[in-house]
Amino acid sequence: MKAILRVLLNSSPSLPGWPACAGHDSFFLTRGRFLSLLSCALIGGVQGAWAAAGSVESFYRGRNITLIIPTAPGGINNLSGRLVAKHLGRFIPGSPSIVAENREQGGGLAVANSFMNGAAKDGSVIAVIQRGIPQLAIQGDKNAKFDPLALTWLGSLSSFANDAYMLVVAARHPAKSLRDLAPPAPPALIGGDDPGSTNLTFALVAKEVLKLNIEVKDGFAGAPGIFLAMANGDLDGQVIGLNSIMANQAEIWRTKDVRVLLQFGRTRRHPLLPDVPLASELTREKAALDVIAFTEAPLYMALPFLAPAGIPADRAAALQSAFMAMAKDKDFLADAERAKLDITPIDGAAVRNIIMKMAATPKDVIARYNRITGTGR
Repeated sequence: MKAILRVLLNSSPSLPGWPACAGHDSFFLTRGRFLSLLSCALIGGVQGAWAAAGSVESFYRGRNITLIIPTAPGGINNLSGRLVAKHLGRFIPGSPSIVAENREQGGGLAVANSFMNGAAKDGSVIAVIQRGIPQLAIQGDKNAKFDPLALTWLGSLSSFANDAYMLVVAARHPAKSLRDLAPPAPPALIGGDDPGSTNLTFALVAKEVLKLNIEVKDGFAGAPGIFLAMANGDLDGQVIGLNSIMANQAEIWRTKDVRVLLQFGRTRRHPLLPDVPLASELTREKAALDVIAFTEAPLYMALPFLAPAGIPADRAAALQSAFMAMAKDKDFLADAERAKLDITPIDGAAVRNIIMKMAATPKDVIARYNRITGTGR
């Protein structure tokens, strides 16, 4: 009750609609005056909420929102980005149209930089980025010119609860298990995207931390390009998500043209991969396990969507609320199922918490991770 009185006495005159309740200048409250003040506060709060909702709706009505997909067509980011572009507008006040654009920009580093400084800060542009991009800023990468905690996180379509990140080799490769990669067997040549990309990072950690007999070659344009190189015999394998390969390379998975040797991002083996070891099962060394944990952290915000830093608070809240409402919508979920996308969403606050935990990683662990991956400099 005291808290209510403090709010009414100290804050209420600034609320919308308060002028209609003029005449309350005496310090002492009668029962009737208290009820009058309470009524004014409630009316003012409702009017303020209506005004905010109206402001968001009037901004977005008849407007296009640009959704940037900073990767090539064909991968899971492109698939999820276009799915969100199809459905999200229905849940934003004003029902704006959302136009997806592929801009191949290193998985999203350029997008994150521009979303910190330069991009429109009015809520008219959003993006999906590769999950490892926020970690670059925590690593101290000189090319990461953004604060991941300042960006406006809408949420992630996946918490990786039903997924696994897998080291796979082409079925023609002689290795039937990790034991078959041990010297004197020739190393498997594993492909990856540009530095900072998740598939390249995990390949390097598998090589340097787990001491697997692999060589790593970067510079490929996403999973489709790597699969093409595998089909041509130029590569032996890659690191890729289970749901990604099932959604985007369903025939390869169905015909067992790849063999899974290792899985990341799990505390227990995936039900579909009961005979495939976890990375954390291969070592008892704490230093190695710490690096593996830091490497795996972005997987738990596996398909993150964001808007620029500094957009109006009411529009940020509307976008965040719309994202989570969309992720529970039956039509959205039906389309996701047809696309073989497993949806285990988390909200923007949960994404921020994951980033905060990454930022709390000991500096020596991050330094070792940077040496292994060739990033952070």
